[in-house]
Amino acid sequence: MTHTTTSGHGRGEAGAARAALLRRTLRRHAAGVTIITVPGPAGFTATSFGSVSLEPALVSFCVATAASVAGAVQRADRFAVHLLGAGDRELADRFARGGVDRFAGTACLRESGGLPVLTAAPAWLSARVVARHPAGDHVLVIGEVDAGGIRQEAPALVRHDGSYATTARLPPLRAP
Repeated sequence: MTHTTTSGHGRGEAGAARAALLRRTLRRHAAGVTIITVPGPAGFTATSFGSVSLEPALVSFCVATAASVAGAVQRADRFAVHLLGAGDRELADRFARGGVDRFAGTACLRESGGLPVLTAAPAWLSARVVARHPAGDHVLVIGEVDAGGIRQEAPALVRHDGSYATTARLPPLRAP
């Protein structure tokens, strides 16, 4: 078993060591792959999406402050999150790439205020932004869900150990 300890605060060598530890450790954590879109249109691939609360229905995601979409996300009053399926790797890669028109060739509907909703995603939610919080080199965005849908049942696309993967049900545990 490998055990790494870092201490102290700030940047420099200790900060770089903590960042490397976080990256290495989080490669062990499987995360659902989503695409976040905002009016503009702008969008990006994210694994930071999560549920915050059922009552009220709140969800969140993070965006890097240096990301090309950061300004559009900061200005947006709404966002859509698209939960990707196992067949959506190409779509995830396109929205992760910089310097390209991420929406080119991507079918989408425009919700109120120009919010793009990708029609290829198996499931989606839209939300009204209720809070933004600076969080290190990212911004945490929280939204209250106002619409959504499931278009098809599909195994989830996940990111694990630096690669795409998908989910599979495990057999039930046998009683002792």
